[in-house]
Amino acid sequence: MLTLHEIFETIKMVQEENLDIRTITMGISLRDCADPDHRSARRKIYDKITRLAENLVKTGEDIEREYGIPIVNKRISVTPIAIVAESTRTDNYVDFARTLDEASDAVGVNFIGGFSALVHKGFTIADHKLITGIPDALASTNRVCASVNVATTKAGINMDAVCLMGRIIKETAELTADRDGVGCAKLVVFANVPEDNPFMAGAFHGIGEPECVINVGVSGPGVVKNAVERVKGTDFGMLAETIKKTAFKITRMGELIGRATAQKIGVPFGIVDISLAPTPVIGDSVAGILEAMGLERCGTHGTTAALALLNDAVKKGGAMASSYVGGLSGAFIPISEDQGMVHAVEAGALTLDKLEALTCVCSVGLDMIAVPGDTSPETISAIIADEAAIGVINKKTTAVRLIPAAGKKVGDYVEYGGLLGRSPVIPVKSFSADEFVRRGGRIPAPINSLTN
Repeated sequence: MLTLHEIFETIKMVQEENLDIRTITMGISLRDCADPDHRSARRKIYDKITRLAENLVKTGEDIEREYGIPIVNKRISVTPIAIVAESTRTDNYVDFARTLDEASDAVGVNFIGGFSALVHKGFTIADHKLITGIPDALASTNRVCASVNVATTKAGINMDAVCLMGRIIKETAELTADRDGVGCAKLVVFANVPEDNPFMAGAFHGIGEPECVINVGVSGPGVVKNAVERVKGTDFGMLAETIKKTAFKITRMGELIGRATAQKIGVPFGIVDISLAPTPVIGDSVAGILEAMGLERCGTHGTTAALALLNDAVKKGGAMASSYVGGLSGAFIPISEDQGMVHAVEAGALTLDKLEALTCVCSVGLDMIAVPGDTSPETISAIIADEAAIGVINKKTTAVRLIPAAGKKVGDYVEYGGLLGRSPVIPVKSFSADEFVRRGGRIPAPINSLTN
């Protein structure tokens, strides 16, 4: 039972500290939509999504009014389309992406995730069809998001997939060059991808998930930052305890909203993802939290330790508040979506190398980073391989969402507006890794994968 103090505390978090539910995401299984006739399969997909998600947006709006908590996004994730479309007699999976776009438009959600393939140990014919269709799919749709899992700790790294994704990202950027390569903002390359992630662009409905489920992604960097500022000058134990207690409160609120939404719609509640997800709004920044801890600028020496403390404390607090914590659950460090990160790049404190180091201790990875438009596909693949290696060795999820901004160089900006924000183009290494990424095959799983 909520006390009067907790109610007033939550109101203050919403009104003054940018607390919100970042997303309620309905996961929908499309496995029963498979059909040899691609037209019939797409019709089944459209009908199932529009039937199950018909009241998702309205329910979210009703919950907002009832509890006074903003719900920024209402989203859908579906079974990876490479699996659903595999039995169809067609070489063009782009039409499946367009069907997803039409269905998401019909029910009014912000994004739909699941134009996805899982290729960490190898490709099926369907996987190849889907991946090669990603550039056209993302260029010709508005809400569809794509993801490809190229590595797991158990399987190692599929370097053929990594090499292919470098080319796919470049082609996607070129096809959406008139919009600053926005297609790449809807494409994520994963290692150790979770099946219940509610956040875009990497969400999909895993094959171990139920028929339909509601997953929730909470936010709250502004709330955590204000809490950290209130214990300025205290030791690290007090700092961690403060963050942990704050994360506990945020997670409780997230689970309350998730369960209420699931009950009203009549589907199971899945998980609450306790990731700290920043926005371009001033004061809603993960970089701001790190600087409130005592760093002059995010990216300076000590940033990795500060982020490790933050991530651990958030997870401890969230795990105490809910038995169903899942998804990614950590601290996101995107560039374009976090004003503090943008300022750190502009000041020269934050580089690609430092961002890579930070991903060792947080979720998810190199996120929403604009690089020069002339960056080669092989260099992009090498960056993906580095990030996948961090995930595989450390048994954690890592990901890459890079934007090679066509026609732009270091110091230029990409501009998206909304939650995607804006970002300076940052430099990459000028030395080649071409011969390395073209070797092909699979980097074997590490010895720590032998856990049975």
